[in-house]
Amino acid sequence: MLEVYDRVIPSRSLPTLIGLGVLAIVLYTFQGLFETLRTRVLGRISGTLDEAIAHRVFDVLARAPLTGPSDHDGSLPMRDFDQLRSFLAGPGPSAFFDLPWMPIYIVICSLFHPLIGVAAVAGLVVLFLLTLLSDWTTSKQIKASVQYGSRRYLLAEAGRRNAEVLAAMGMRRQFGARWAKANREYLAIQQQVADVGGSIASLTKVFRMCLQSGVLALGAYLVINNLATGGVIIASSILVARALAPAETVIGNWKGFIQARQSWKRLSEILNKNAPEPELQALPVPSQVISVENVSIAPPGSRRIVVHGATFALQAGQGVGIIGPSASGKSSLVRAMVGIWPCAHGTVRIDEAALDQWTSSELGPHIGFLPQEVELFGGTIAENIARFEPGATSELIIAAAQAAGVHSLILRLSEGYETVIGEGGLGLSAGQRQRIGLARALYGDPFLVVLDEPNANLDHEGESALTDAIISVRKRGGVCVVVAHRPSALAALDMVMLISEGRIQAFGPKDEVLRRVLKPASAGETAEADADGPRPRPTVQLRAEPVPGSLSLQESA
Repeated sequence: MLEVYDRVIPSRSLPTLIGLGVLAIVLYTFQGLFETLRTRVLGRISGTLDEAIAHRVFDVLARAPLTGPSDHDGSLPMRDFDQLRSFLAGPGPSAFFDLPWMPIYIVICSLFHPLIGVAAVAGLVVLFLLTLLSDWTTSKQIKASVQYGSRRYLLAEAGRRNAEVLAAMGMRRQFGARWAKANREYLAIQQQVADVGGSIASLTKVFRMCLQSGVLALGAYLVINNLATGGVIIASSILVARALAPAETVIGNWKGFIQARQSWKRLSEILNKNAPEPELQALPVPSQVISVENVSIAPPGSRRIVVHGATFALQAGQGVGIIGPSASGKSSLVRAMVGIWPCAHGTVRIDEAALDQWTSSELGPHIGFLPQEVELFGGTIAENIARFEPGATSELIIAAAQAAGVHSLILRLSEGYETVIGEGGLGLSAGQRQRIGLARALYGDPFLVVLDEPNANLDHEGESALTDAIISVRKRGGVCVVVAHRPSALAALDMVMLISEGRIQAFGPKDEVLRRVLKPASAGETAEADADGPRPRPTVQLRAEPVPGSLSLQESA
């Protein structure tokens, strides 16, 4: 602009104009290539960040439910990671990279005339103050919006998981009202952020336009007083605007910068709290004994001890059934035995090695676990049984299914082992999910097999298959632990443990322990039963004394 007004127009030189045009095209081409290169570099930086910590973020996501209750949804680390990665790959960092050029523009403006340089500096100071104002007025609201958004997401996810309950009991409207309230609170805080951020952005834009017009007037004043040439009027106005453009761009991306900064802070805190598992010395395949030594257990995030001083050992080939009233600590004990919950006191050892001497990836193949609520994953039945192990052979998958007695059931499905099931085992009955979960627990012939109420949803055929599976585990030298409320699950076990109020009340051979906690039904009860009709087998009744915590159910002998 300066050259056109001061040289081309006065001299009426077309060659000079063409030369300037060619030079401008070359420079703009270079600028376009530079912008493309910078965008690609930022994309590669974002990809590098993904490669560096994405696996750790997923690890934290998978371990979060095991660390206790939280005030935010479990997917927040992943969303924080996505926010940070998106910011790095977007225009935000480019604005910050342009900031170092501002002093150069201001120096050039000062070369036109010191007053123009002063105007540029004054504009820079005002924009800096507006940036601080934007940070001060929006940081708290943006942080609060994350909390409201987490609550809104948690309610929506709970509604999705419990869709059957909401539909069957007419709770959809009431639960929808709760979600709507959380959604209104989230939208309100988002509106506050948008209002404040938009007001400051508009103020910044108006100020820049006023400054540009003011510099235009200042240039005219200098020309009138013969302190500058006519080209300075336009050139200085454009250059001052260009000098302040990075600051304006930064303000425009300030909300994204604050969100990325807060995401990085939360992500750093949670990654520091959940350090990656260290590399440990590989240990031999377990094959002898699992011992529980004076173990006390508290749920993650709680100080309340639910299991007190548990001590026992199980040799290879043994199987123990854990019985006791509800909420007596049975499931808590087996969670500690497989390493899901840490021990508040004491140690769980497999072949003399404490569980913390194994990494989860090394210990996992030696453990089979069937929880009370069986969760299958989206994929084929074969993939679920094989624990999604890469390169799993058909022989191992079929062997696990046959051990669980579910092979023929799978073959009757539409596509056999390649049948695709939905998330959570959608499309299968509760009994089918439990039997496929048992096959997954038996995959690879693990040394320790822990089954938590494995017959809760099984029919007679399923219970027979369960008994055969327990027998096969013991015959091959494994250890089987079964949490049971129904006596049929104890048929293939040789040991029984009674837990009540978080303490082991009895432990030993099955017949001996059951004689202590069971007694024949009274004569009156037997006569009453005979009046109602013949019973094929005598009944037994759990005795309240002398063993504390004995069950109150009547079960078949």
